[in-house]
Amino acid sequence: MQDEMTALIAADLGIKDLPLAEQQALIAQFGEIALKAATLAVVGKLAEDKREEFAKLAEAGDATALKTFLDREVPGNEDIAKAAVAEEVKRFKAFQAP
Repeated sequence: MQDEMTALIAADLGIKDLPLAEQQALIAQFGEIALKAATLAVVGKLAEDKREEFAKLAEAGDATALKTFLDREVPGNEDIAKAAVAEEVKRFKAFQAP
Protein backbone atom coordinates (compact mmCIF):
# COMPACT_ATOMS: atom_id res chain seq x y z
CA MET A 1 0.00 0.00 0.00
CA GLN A 2 2.76 2.44 0.91
CA ASP A 3 4.60 1.65 -2.34
CA GLU A 4 1.41 2.43 -4.26
CA MET A 5 1.04 5.74 -2.40
CA THR A 6 4.67 6.62 -3.06
CA ALA A 7 4.18 5.86 -6.75
CA LEU A 8 1.05 8.01 -6.94
CA ILE A 9 2.66 10.93 -5.14
CA ALA A 10 5.82 10.61 -7.24
CA ALA A 11 3.72 10.68 -10.42
CA ASP A 12 1.79 13.72 -9.21
CA LEU A 13 5.01 15.54 -8.35
CA GLY A 14 6.60 14.53 -11.64
CA ILE A 15 9.48 12.59 -10.06
CA LYS A 16 8.48 9.02 -10.94
CA ASP A 17 11.54 8.45 -13.12
CA LEU A 18 13.96 9.07 -10.24
CA PRO A 19 15.36 6.17 -8.19
CA LEU A 20 13.01 5.08 -5.39
CA ALA A 21 15.31 6.34 -2.60
CA GLU A 22 15.40 9.82 -4.18
CA GLN A 23 11.62 9.76 -4.64
CA GLN A 24 11.11 8.92 -0.97
CA ALA A 25 13.50 11.66 0.17
CA LEU A 26 11.85 14.27 -2.02
CA ILE A 27 8.36 13.21 -0.95
CA ALA A 28 9.37 13.46 2.71
CA GLN A 29 10.82 16.93 2.18
CA PHE A 30 7.79 17.99 0.17
CA GLY A 31 5.48 16.68 2.88
CA GLU A 32 7.11 18.91 5.47
CA ILE A 33 6.87 21.93 3.19
CA ALA A 34 3.25 21.20 2.27
CA LEU A 35 2.28 20.78 5.92
CA LYS A 36 3.89 24.10 6.83
CA ALA A 37 2.18 25.84 3.90
CA ALA A 38 -1.21 24.41 4.87
CA THR A 39 -0.73 25.38 8.51
CA LEU A 40 0.34 28.93 7.63
CA ALA A 41 -2.61 29.34 5.25
CA VAL A 42 -5.10 28.27 7.91
CA VAL A 43 -3.46 30.23 10.73
CA GLY A 44 -3.42 33.26 8.45
CA LYS A 45 -7.23 33.13 8.38
CA LEU A 46 -7.43 32.77 12.15
CA ALA A 47 -8.36 35.86 14.16
CA GLU A 48 -5.29 37.35 15.84
CA ASP A 49 -6.74 36.82 19.33
CA LYS A 50 -7.26 33.08 18.65
CA ARG A 51 -3.70 32.28 17.54
CA GLU A 52 -2.39 31.71 21.07
CA GLU A 53 -5.16 29.21 21.73
CA PHE A 54 -4.30 27.49 18.43
CA ALA A 55 -0.64 27.30 19.45
CA LYS A 56 -1.54 25.74 22.81
CA LEU A 57 -3.77 23.13 21.20
CA ALA A 58 -1.13 22.33 18.58
CA GLU A 59 1.56 21.93 21.24
CA ALA A 60 -0.70 19.66 23.29
CA GLY A 61 -1.01 17.35 20.28
CA ASP A 62 -4.75 16.77 20.68
CA ALA A 63 -5.80 16.38 17.06
CA THR A 64 -9.52 16.15 17.88
CA ALA A 65 -9.52 19.36 19.93
CA LEU A 66 -7.47 21.12 17.26
CA LYS A 67 -9.87 20.05 14.51
CA THR A 68 -12.89 21.14 16.55
CA PHE A 69 -11.24 24.51 17.22
CA LEU A 70 -10.35 25.07 13.56
CA ASP A 71 -13.80 23.98 12.35
CA ARG A 72 -15.32 26.57 14.71
CA GLU A 73 -12.85 29.41 14.15
CA VAL A 74 -11.87 28.99 10.46
CA PRO A 75 -14.82 27.83 8.38
CA GLY A 76 -13.57 25.99 5.31
CA ASN A 77 -10.17 25.32 6.89
CA GLU A 78 -9.81 21.99 5.08
CA ASP A 79 -10.36 23.64 1.70
CA ILE A 80 -7.85 26.36 2.62
CA ALA A 81 -5.28 23.70 3.54
CA LYS A 82 -5.95 21.71 0.36
CA ALA A 83 -5.54 24.84 -1.77
CA ALA A 84 -2.22 25.61 -0.05
CA VAL A 85 -0.96 22.08 -0.70
CA ALA A 86 -2.10 22.26 -4.34
CA GLU A 87 -0.16 25.51 -4.70
CA GLU A 88 2.94 23.85 -3.26
CA VAL A 89 2.56 20.99 -5.76
CA LYS A 90 2.46 23.57 -8.58
CA ARG A 91 5.56 25.29 -7.19
CA PHE A 92 7.38 21.98 -6.85
CA LYS A 93 6.54 20.99 -10.42
CA ALA A 94 7.66 24.41 -11.70
CA PHE A 95 10.94 24.04 -9.80
CA GLN A 96 11.48 20.56 -11.25
CA ALA A 97 10.77 21.68 -14.82
CA PRO A 98 13.84 22.16 -17.02
